[in-house]
Amino acid sequence: MQLTVKGKNLEVTPALRQYVEKRLAKLSKFFDDREVIAVVMLRLEREQQIVEVTLQVGSLLLRGEEGTADMYSSIDGVLEKLERQVHKYKTRINRKLRQENREANTARGSVNVPPEPEEVAEGAEEVPLRVVKTKRFAIKPMSVEEAIMQMDLLGHDFYVFSNAESEEVNVVYRRRDGTYGLIEPEF
Repeated sequence: MQLTVKGKNLEVTPALRQYVEKRLAKLSKFFDDREVIAVVMLRLEREQQIVEVTLQVGSLLLRGEEGTADMYSSIDGVLEKLERQVHKYKTRINRKLRQENREANTARGSVNVPPEPEEVAEGAEEVPLRVVKTKRFAIKPMSVEEAIMQMDLLGHDFYVFSNAESEEVNVVYRRRDGTYGLIEPEF
C-alpha cells in the first residue's frame, strides 16, 4: 500500500502516522494483493480535528471524512465509514476488480488512468459567478451502474463519466427522492 499522510494546520507526528498505517492495514485485507494508494489528510479547523481518507484501488475510489474533538477518534471514525462502504459494495467492488483484471490480461500494455474525484467549487455563494477551483481528471469508459457505484463510494451528489455504451460524456446524479438521474447531452 502506498500511503501519503499530510497535515494542514497541524504537524503529523510519527505516532499519528503509525496509528494511521495500523488502522489502514485493516482495510487492505479487502483488496487482496492489489495496488492500493491511500491519501490521508489530517487537518485542524476551529475545534474540530478532521480526517479525510481517499483510497484508490485500480480505477475504484473510496472516500470518507470524519471530524471530532480528538484526532485518533476521527481516524477511527473515518476508517469505520470506509469499512462499511466496502462491506456494502463488496460484491460490486469484487466484480469490478475481477473485470479490470480480465481486461488488463487481454490488453497487456494498455494503461487505465483512474479518475480523480470531482469537487464542487467551495464558497460559490460568497462570490457569484467566480470559479474558485478547477479540477481535471481522466475519464474512463464505464457503465451507468458503475458510475452510480463510484458516485456513492465518493459520497458525491453527481459523477461525470464516459458512457461505455454510447461513448458520450454523461452525468449521473442523486435526486431528492433518493433515486438517480442520468444526463445525456445532445450536440
